[in-house]
Amino acid sequence: MIEQQANTFLANFSELLQAGDTEAVAALFHPECYWRDLVAFTWNLKTVESPAAVRDMLDAQLPSVQPKNFSLAEHEAVTETDGAIEAWFNFETAAGRGYGLVRLRDGKVWTLLTTLQELKGFESPTFFNRPMGAKHGNDKQRTTWLEDKQQEAAELGYTKQPYCVIIGGGQGGIALGARLKALNIPTIIIEKNPRAGDSWRNRYKSLCLHDPVWYDHLPFLKFPSNWPVFTPKDKLGDWLEMYTQIMELNYWSSTSCENAHYDEQAGEWLVDVVRDGKPVTLRPKQLILATGMSGKANIPSFPGQDTFRGEQQHSSRHPGPDAYQGKKVVVIGSNNSAHDICAALWENDVDVTMVQRSSTHIVRSDSLMKIALGSLYSEEAVQGGMSTEKADLIFASLPYRIMHQWHIPLYDQMREQDAEFYQRLENVGFKLDWGADGSGLFLKYLRRGSGYYIDIGASELVANGDIKLASGQISHLTENAVVLDDGTELPADLIVYATGFGSMNGWAAELISQQVADKVGKCWGLGSDTPKDPGPWEGEQRNMWKPTQQQALWFHGGNLHQSRHYSLYLSMQIKARMEGLNTPVYGLQEVHHLS
Repeated sequence: MIEQQANTFLANFSELLQAGDTEAVAALFHPECYWRDLVAFTWNLKTVESPAAVRDMLDAQLPSVQPKNFSLAEHEAVTETDGAIEAWFNFETAAGRGYGLVRLRDGKVWTLLTTLQELKGFESPTFFNRPMGAKHGNDKQRTTWLEDKQQEAAELGYTKQPYCVIIGGGQGGIALGARLKALNIPTIIIEKNPRAGDSWRNRYKSLCLHDPVWYDHLPFLKFPSNWPVFTPKDKLGDWLEMYTQIMELNYWSSTSCENAHYDEQAGEWLVDVVRDGKPVTLRPKQLILATGMSGKANIPSFPGQDTFRGEQQHSSRHPGPDAYQGKKVVVIGSNNSAHDICAALWENDVDVTMVQRSSTHIVRSDSLMKIALGSLYSEEAVQGGMSTEKADLIFASLPYRIMHQWHIPLYDQMREQDAEFYQRLENVGFKLDWGADGSGLFLKYLRRGSGYYIDIGASELVANGDIKLASGQISHLTENAVVLDDGTELPADLIVYATGFGSMNGWAAELISQQVADKVGKCWGLGSDTPKDPGPWEGEQRNMWKPTQQQALWFHGGNLHQSRHYSLYLSMQIKARMEGLNTPVYGLQEVHHLS
């Protein structure tokens, strides 16, 4: 019965789209509806949120997109959850092939996800499309794989120009580089560190991934089945270095980007870099900043910083606890980095105090894995047939506007299950929160909300008093102490600022110009009008993985999950431009100058 309803809807939907009857298509949507499109219809990452908005988008895009052949996906059951029929489907556009998920309520669309999965004629060389590798037959001009690889490395950036340059060789740049390589897009990744993976190796000693392994795979190559659930930073660094080699990426380590300038007339960037001490000018058509989801380290300014006699360092520069045994350390902040650093210092017999300036969302790692991630990213999910790609699409199908409806019950369950744990934290004065609307970790992260910690042990030390806790704002520093606004003095030999990072477009200001950074606007956040995420509502991550107001400038970043998932859509947008396909962008993000 429900399969027939889904079939009927898709047939009707496809027929009306091909007929160009946008009013009739809009009438298929529930008054409260959300259509999230990843490139397929909009050449953008865009969510439209009403039947009228659906009609407006289709009026603009249908002539060029030409969608057709909507049909239920094979081997995927049509299901019903809480009164909503859920159905996976395939479709085609003029440019490519897509995949999607629709939820129907009362026979009309409540949520719709459409994604472009491949470009016609430019499919990724995987599975049945993979290259032969060895060159069979006889040829006196034959070259080997190694010779071809060495020639490409010698020429690209010198006698031949890359189509893309990626600034930043962490997980984001590497994941995108692999996608672009698979689409035969000549690309150079610029990384200032000597080795791939150093962006992880150079962080504080105790750092590890707080997300489980099933959430963190890279494109094409998953972690081995015996990989640890939580990856230590140095192990991840080694994996990233190995991945760049196996994926044959043109990875320019020990290379700094000095500046970049877009030549409007030539339609290309001039990117000045210094590689192994020698200047090189690159002329790519597309420039991607993959410097992480954040910008430069945010080091607050307090009176007395210039008179403090001890060490001061941002958490991103903290080397670890080894040099501080027997000393007094004050860590300003109460986020993931603050907790990790405090725990490692305590283990090394350091007298450590955490300063909590605002409330913090804490969620136990085990509870997060079992309750929030378990149905999508867990061993049980894998054994039950859930692929990483399907899990990513299910997660992507939840519109940001109403994502809290799915998340609040999960975090309510965690709060109830771990009530004693939270009570112990409150008993020592730790200020807890659950996000602006009680929706927990993921939306706080997406909204640029700081102050969260996925607990892997440090919270017990706080609750026990092993990590000392101080609450309040910083008044000033003396020669040997941090002074809070209530007069409390915290003696310190070292101050660690676990105070986060600025907006990613700060890198655009430094590498390109402040004018371009202002033209693009802020990166990250949804415009949810919650703390640190002022409106107006954007409905997607600002400026991430999609066209910006600066031609041929893109931003790519986020955690390993986002680096994996969204690199697919960014790579196809770039490939389409390289091949001269028609890419009319709908709903290019407006610039709002946010504080």
